Amino acid sequence: MCESNVYLKDGENEVMIMESVDTIVPCENGLNLMDIMGRQLFVPAKIKGMTLLNHRIILEKLT
Repeated sequence: MCESNVYLKDGENEVMIMESVDTIVPCENGLNLMDIMGRQLFVPAKIKGMTLLNHRIILEKLT
């Protein structure tokens, strides 16, 4: 399984916003996330970091 959980950085905390994300598509104003069930979520954020071995993707809100 290659899916990852996506977390949004909120100050010092990281809040999980979506599990089992399979696809991330960059858009003009953020990122479109899609999980393995086809559910989608648009997030006005950018990728802050990824640890694919641990299946974690960290996003940071756009300012």
